Amino acid sequence: MRSLLYLIAVILVIGWLLGFFVYSLGGLIHILLIIAVISLLLGVIKRA
Repeated sequence: MRSLLYLIAVILVIGWLLGFFVYSLGGLIHILLIIAVISLLLGVIKRA
């Protein structure tokens, strides 16, 4: 389950970077970044 959370977080961060530098979709990109950070935090909390 942990690896799935990390995979989702990495995909969301890559999507955020692509959107930020290429498409500039505004708020949607920042929401993706927030979801990625929350996924990473949940993974760290569940591991501890």
